[in-house]
Amino acid sequence: MKALVIDDERLARTELIRLLEPFKEIEVIGEAVNSDDAHNKISELNPDVIFLDIQMPALSGIDCAKR
Repeated sequence: MKALVIDDERLARTELIRLLEPFKEIEVIGEAVNSDDAHNKISELNPDVIFLDIQMPALSGIDCAKR
């Protein structure tokens, strides 16, 4: 399963990726730092699952998901 991690905080992305390492069926194929970056990476990478932070500057994770 291809995963994309979206969070504006680098340390949060790094920690989540570390927590996902034991799950060999999950391959983190990319990271995004905001909603615009997320939109581009989703189109480019076509992930199966997205781990999305809710509280981000500008456009929230909820708004990003709706987009």
